[in-house]
Amino acid sequence: MKKQDKQLDGSHSRRQFIQTSAIAGAGMVLGGTMKAFADESTNAENHTSMIDITKNIKTRGYAATDESGQLSPYEFERRPVGDDDILIDVKFASICHSDIHQEKGHWGKQQYPQVPGHEIVGVVTAVGRNVTKFKVGDRAGVGCMVDSCMECNSCKAGEEHFCDRGETVFTYGYPLESEPTGISQGGYSNKIVVRDHFAVHIPEHISFQEAAPLLCAGITTYSPLMDAQLKVGEKVGVAGIGGLGHMAVKLAVSKGAEVYAFTTSPDKVDDIKSWGAKEVIVVDEAFKNMQAYAKTLDYMICTIPYEFNITPYIFCLKPGGTFTFVGMPIKSEITINNLMLAFARVNFNASLIGGIPETQEVVHYCADNGIKPEIQVIKAENINEAWEKVVNKEARYRYVIDAATF
Repeated sequence: MKKQDKQLDGSHSRRQFIQTSAIAGAGMVLGGTMKAFADESTNAENHTSMIDITKNIKTRGYAATDESGQLSPYEFERRPVGDDDILIDVKFASICHSDIHQEKGHWGKQQYPQVPGHEIVGVVTAVGRNVTKFKVGDRAGVGCMVDSCMECNSCKAGEEHFCDRGETVFTYGYPLESEPTGISQGGYSNKIVVRDHFAVHIPEHISFQEAAPLLCAGITTYSPLMDAQLKVGEKVGVAGIGGLGHMAVKLAVSKGAEVYAFTTSPDKVDDIKSWGAKEVIVVDEAFKNMQAYAKTLDYMICTIPYEFNITPYIFCLKPGGTFTFVGMPIKSEITINNLMLAFARVNFNASLIGGIPETQEVVHYCADNGIKPEIQVIKAENINEAWEKVVNKEARYRYVIDAATF
């Protein structure tokens, strides 16, 4: 894998990139008023029709209707394309473990029917009158959020997911009066209407299906790795090698880190080594084989989406090292022994996705450096089977749904 950058730090060039990305698209002005109609190319039927974008947009997808975790075909309407919106003809949407947690009510009661999916890529088919960031025909992606206040300090700083007013609207299941269903509906669908600011450009030199997982798995691991400001050669642990974890391995290796991967799946060892990891530790039930790595690592990122014994992982870090939790367990709660944490003398924190400018950054970084997720493309009819495999740790490593099959 291509190694870049002499330091894993927030360099001036990177910050300049983020600032530029926040106002990207100034040269793509599409003059005139909002088009009343948009072309719609339907892959399955291979024909072009016209959509009145001043009215609700008829959409097909798959939705959860209760906490069973079973999804079924669902026809619904999205809001008309507003002045600041774009309409995207979805090409691919990938499956995140968060989709399963949320639809099963693990993080609280949900409103149904609810369409999950926050790793979405496709082609812009219509734009609102105020939109300059995109034009019809552009390749675009949508990640974990679709709106915020856009006025507070956090939003202005490109950290819309931490909106100071608490007005971040995540991609599915969040109250949204403008939507006919009353909530935001996600990417397991053939179309999405989204505020232009919350979409990113997908470069031509990465495929749609490989770009989709970058919009959650990519940014969720990239952001804390960049914030850690690690030096080349420092020892980085990655705990949990699934959709997020395998991206963490690839990103850390690409930045020159010496990666130690921790997994409970022996059949993943060869894959992980092929991505450049220095060592792969197959964690046993008693954690005995982890003792050899006590006080070894400078940094560890944990992607495990379940409750588990954190202590053995923390003790793999050197005193003064940092443990970052990005996995979201059931009920979003973890238990940690404070006495053990004190003895370990490590810094413990958590991280939540990344802002829109940084999401654009990771998409470009991965496209430019050939860092691609390991994917399996499936049809919509196979979503429930894929969900079961994700829960059973059988995914290798991100399922991507072909939206033409909705």
